[in-house]
Amino acid sequence: MGGLLGVAVLGAGHMGADHVRRLDRGVSGARVVSVADPDTDRAKEATAGIDDVRVYPEPEAALDAPGVQAVLVASPGPAHEDALLAAFARGLPVLCEKPLVPDAAGALRVVEAEARLGRRLAQVGFMRRYDAEYMRLRSLLGSGRLGRPLMLHCTHRNVSSPPHFTTDMLIDSSVSHEIDAARWLLGQELTAVSVLCPRPSRNASEDLLDPQFVVFETSGGALVDVEVFVNSGFGYQVRCEAVCENGSARIGDGHTMVVTTGGTAHQEVAQDYLVRFADAYDREVQAWVDATRQGRVAGPSVWDGYAASAVAEAGVRARRDGVRQTVDLAPRPGLYADDDGHLGAVARTLA
Repeated sequence: MGGLLGVAVLGAGHMGADHVRRLDRGVSGARVVSVADPDTDRAKEATAGIDDVRVYPEPEAALDAPGVQAVLVASPGPAHEDALLAAFARGLPVLCEKPLVPDAAGALRVVEAEARLGRRLAQVGFMRRYDAEYMRLRSLLGSGRLGRPLMLHCTHRNVSSPPHFTTDMLIDSSVSHEIDAARWLLGQELTAVSVLCPRPSRNASEDLLDPQFVVFETSGGALVDVEVFVNSGFGYQVRCEAVCENGSARIGDGHTMVVTTGGTAHQEVAQDYLVRFADAYDREVQAWVDATRQGRVAGPSVWDGYAASAVAEAGVRARRDGVRQTVDLAPRPGLYADDDGHLGAVARTLA
């Protein structure tokens, strides 16, 4: 594919606007051709200063704009299924922000639609796979130096949650990142989930059960626990510690600046995921652009997106019912047989 890759961006909110900026100034080989958002003023603000970009209120119009060769979906999760199916119908490669589709049934419909095409078109935006610390941890686990992983301890904290944030979203929006990261780091599927809720923080809205403590069981006999706290009040903080037979490794502590002044020293804590994972987003989008221009699709597949949605859905049930829930995945289509490679590499090394 010669020249710059023409990209339609669907959604011009916090995430979409950042991707518009990234495609215009942060990565090479691509240009923003069109942007769709029901709030066209917001879309125009996001594209200010970009030449020859068209703004539309409807996604289909943006997909059909002249020069569009690929799609970046950054609209709210419930809109993803229609956007993905519309892109598939046009044969357009897609980078879709997580969640692929919030509910497992909808995510499976996307899997089945892509499988019917007989080729992969979509990559799911699990950006932690492109974070330098996460990549180093996965490489270490895959080397076998620490022996088999026994536990992952994860922390996911936000400064505050927006008004629309619900109790279910702590798992199906926030913890979905840990779900994919655990599958990828361990090379194992998550097979069951339990959720415990302490008394809610007074910093959370009245009807929000925040924080939550989520425990996953894996197909290889490991345990993964996640403390998710979306109204911590102090910053955006993501940590992960792998406890193995012969040692442990932790990431997330050093991604900060230490300021020394006036006889004191303190660490700055990122206030936003776009700050903490800025480099990961840049690498992710650059890798997607490069692969698309070469006619390839790499990175997390829609099967990975479906698996994350199915596990998150089981987690929501576990929280609501107060009992452990098993995760039942549909049969994997042959198109995604290679996904065993990226999941199984660590597992085979440590067997």
